[in-house]
Amino acid sequence: MTTATRIPAGIDAAALGELTKDGNGPRLLDVRTPGEFRTVHIPGAHNVPLDTLREHRAELLHHLDEDTVLICRSGARAARAEQALSDAGLPDLRVLEGGMVAWEAAEGPVTRGAARWELERQVRLIAGSIVLVSGLVALAVPGVGLAATAVGAGLTFAALTNTCAMGTVLARLPYNRGPRADIASVIAALRSRP
Repeated sequence: MTTATRIPAGIDAAALGELTKDGNGPRLLDVRTPGEFRTVHIPGAHNVPLDTLREHRAELLHHLDEDTVLICRSGARAARAEQALSDAGLPDLRVLEGGMVAWEAAEGPVTRGAARWELERQVRLIAGSIVLVSGLVALAVPGVGLAATAVGAGLTFAALTNTCAMGTVLARLPYNRGPRADIASVIAALRSRP
C-alpha cells in the first residue's frame, strides 16, 4: 500500500520574521547538521539534526506543538522532519518555506559562526569531481565513464525522491557533525519555555 505524500504547512520568511521580532514567536527547530547550524542560524533556534530528530521523536513529541517551525537550508529536510513527527503523532507543524536561504534573502536576523561549506555545496563538489575525473580517465580507460553514469543516476534519483544519499554520507563526516546534539538540553530548553 502506498501513501500519498503530504505537503506540510509552510510559513514564509516574512511571516516568521513578524512572529519572532518580539522574541515570543514559535519554537524553532533547525534540522541541519551541527556544522551548518554553527555556521549560521536563526537566533533562538534549537539544533536537532534530522537523524537525531527521527531517533528521539517520541521524546520530542511531549515538548512540541503546532507552534513549532522546522528549519533547514532549503526546506527539504525540514519537510522530512515534519513528516517524521506527523507520523509519530504530531501533525500540523510548519516548515520555513525556502529554509535559511529564504530567511537570509529576506534579511532575517541570524547568528553567525565560522564559515563552512554547506552540505549541498559539498555534494556538488564531490559529484562534479567524480564526473570530471571519470570523464577524463575514460578517454584513456574504457568503462571508467560508468562512474559518471552512476553519479548521474544517483542525482536523478535524489531529485525524484527529494533525498540525497551522498548528502547523508557527507553529513556523517567529522567536518559536518561537530558535537552531537544534546537532546536532553534541547528538551530542557523546550520545557522551560512559557
